[in-house]
Amino acid sequence: MTKAVLKTRELSVKFGGVTAVNKVTIEAHENELVGLIGPNGAGKTTLFNLLTGVYKPTSGEVVIDDGDQLVNINQLPPYKRAQLGIARTFQNIRLFKSRTVVENVLIAMTAKNRPYVVQAMLRTPSFYKKEAQNREKALSLLEIFGMTNVADELANNLPYGQQRRLEIVRALATTPKILFLDEPAAGMNPQETQALTELIKQIQVQFKITIVLIEHDMNLVMAVSERLYVLEYGKVLATGTPKEIQNNPAVIKAYLGEEG
Repeated sequence: MTKAVLKTRELSVKFGGVTAVNKVTIEAHENELVGLIGPNGAGKTTLFNLLTGVYKPTSGEVVIDDGDQLVNINQLPPYKRAQLGIARTFQNIRLFKSRTVVENVLIAMTAKNRPYVVQAMLRTPSFYKKEAQNREKALSLLEIFGMTNVADELANNLPYGQQRRLEIVRALATTPKILFLDEPAAGMNPQETQALTELIKQIQVQFKITIVLIEHDMNLVMAVSERLYVLEYGKVLATGTPKEIQNNPAVIKAYLGEEG
């Protein structure tokens, strides 16, 4: 087994008197694709928000690999986590819809490639050189995903499936170590979902990054995941390979009820 690049230890968060995530301990390894599943209201997106810095935990900790050691990132805001190699997409698409496709990718690249303020203000030759290099990189990334033909289209004008694809490309533009995908197949038709399944497989092979996936489409989850965690009422109900999870009586009961 490769080394762990992300771990949670007894991670919990409470909103008033409600415990949304309850002592969750999980881990994801280098270049691994981990699926996170569970019934509606199980706490999956809340857990994602804890991992990516949208929420801060009530107790427990989130640690990631920072080269030589695992470091606690509980107090880091989302932009600091992005600089450490965490990127995510959202259940509801959050593109810069009034910007072009390539501009969406360029904006994401500034997370680790910020131009000097003075260079930007003075429009120095080095600033323009860097701008040209960034655009070339952005176009190369779009080419990998077959989107160069829409590079100058407004993001808002793209079909739904391509907007989802652009959101993933934009996340990859931050050169992450860990990519969190929050229900990427939401709202997709079967053809779009199949294309997304192939895209996720391509990303893992080509970019060699860790992917953590929330998804309700079980065909997609089972096709791409190496290991699964099942949440129920904010707790880890089960963990294992897709085959083990499919045959787990507790998981079947959680999804289908006692008789099922």
